[in-house]
Amino acid sequence: MTVGRGRDITTRPPASLAPRRRGQPTLTLRLVLAAFGFIVCSIGAALAVTVVNAPMLAAVLAFLAAVAVADIIVVTRRKLRGEPG
Repeated sequence: MTVGRGRDITTRPPASLAPRRRGQPTLTLRLVLAAFGFIVCSIGAALAVTVVNAPMLAAVLAFLAAVAVADIIVVTRRKLRGEPG
């Protein structure tokens, strides 16, 4: 079926208009980024305490490492429940 200037309206919409499948690679990427953040923040906190002697920086980095651990736990639970990604 054609409309207007010979455009076929029975074809699929462009990828930008097609419905997105949510959550496909996002959980895995979030897990990888949280693990990376945990490692970097943990090492940074340890170095801030031992080498730089900056307790406030160490406290901030330790807090961020704890947030990363919480995110790892949440993502792992969601993946174990069977959510895609």
